[in-house]
Amino acid sequence: MIHPTAIIQTGAKLADNVSVGPYSMIGEHVVIGPGTTVAAHVVIDGWTEIGGDNQIFPFASIGAAPQDLKYNGEETYLKIGDRNLIREFTTLNRGTAEGGGLTRVGNDNLFMAYSHVAHDCLVHNHAILANGATLAGHVEVESFVILGGLAAVHQFCRIGSHAMISGGAMVSQDIPPYSVAQGDRAKTVGLNLIGLKRRGFSEGTVRGIKKAYRIIFRSGLRLEEALQTIVSDLEMTPELEHFVNFIKDSQRGIAR
Repeated sequence: MIHPTAIIQTGAKLADNVSVGPYSMIGEHVVIGPGTTVAAHVVIDGWTEIGGDNQIFPFASIGAAPQDLKYNGEETYLKIGDRNLIREFTTLNRGTAEGGGLTRVGNDNLFMAYSHVAHDCLVHNHAILANGATLAGHVEVESFVILGGLAAVHQFCRIGSHAMISGGAMVSQDIPPYSVAQGDRAKTVGLNLIGLKRRGFSEGTVRGIKKAYRIIFRSGLRLEEALQTIVSDLEMTPELEHFVNFIKDSQRGIAR
């Protein structure tokens, strides 16, 4: 149902069963997939593509121009997958030409009220951004990450899968997969063991992750030596391979 007070600009493409609430505005380049509901007072603008079965709550701003002074009206994009919950006053911005031109959000994510995803970010699947959590530009958030309320992530940082960032944390370096980080500036303080158990990690896999964590964060070895020790001494499961490769690929360094 499209409420009669909603403004759907010519050129917008909405699936037949999309619902748009009172006083919402849908821009001319927007594409919205089946089953998505747009509540009252939502603005969806720019070159924005939204998949199916998303729920967008009042006063969200989706696809606005990036908050970057270098942006000069270029055709850049925001692409959102399926089954995301986008709560009140959430903001998701399009990409920038210099950053690749695309902000991408995957599936089954929860963006709580006042959370923010800036230009050129990549948010994978099943992530939770609690109230007021903020991603600066070019941030990557892997799957099953939880960002606590008011946590903020610096530009170009990466948050590894299954990691948990505590409320109010200021993240200025990469956070490895499976870990917990807190503080200003955020440091890795342990493993997200409860989260791993809830997501079905086997006891053997968790034991391997614990050993790798101790080698990286407790052995006193230089990072390169610690990574070599993990590869040579531990059974390299897919989970450990991801842990090692994530750290190897870090450009900002890991928070330890």
